[in-house]
Amino acid sequence: MVDILHRVGIKETSPGEVYKALTTIEGLSGWWAENTTGETAVGGVIEFRFVAGGFDMKVIELKPGERVLWEVVDGPAEWIGTLVDWQLKHDGDYTIILFKHEGWKEPIEFMHHCSTKWAVFLMSLKSLVETGKGDPDPRDTKIDNWN
Repeated sequence: MVDILHRVGIKETSPGEVYKALTTIEGLSGWWAENTTGETAVGGVIEFRFVAGGFDMKVIELKPGERVLWEVVDGPAEWIGTLVDWQLKHDGDYTIILFKHEGWKEPIEFMHHCSTKWAVFLMSLKSLVETGKGDPDPRDTKIDNWN
């Protein structure tokens, strides 16, 4: 199994503000996919719909200001059963996100694409929390014909 890993610092904010952007429909639709619906509580399923397709994430764990954990229950075959893990911590003037999309069976070309797109959306999250404006799908940076 292989994982996608990223580390991003969001300046002059609390882990609670980042947590809110990861655990509310308003927050999620402000940085990842404008077309986001569902239930954000533990056990709920959040539906993210993009121009190029969609994903359903089951909320596995929530620790306010510390951790958000989802399991992919619908979407591309390569994603189903993988976990998306958000670890949050305060460090000086930053809230640090340690992001992990774990459980990929192999490092296929689609994984390379997804790693880059996660980075694009993490920068959108950073922008949303720091400035109040993110760049969710469909306004995100397109990187190839997969979007």
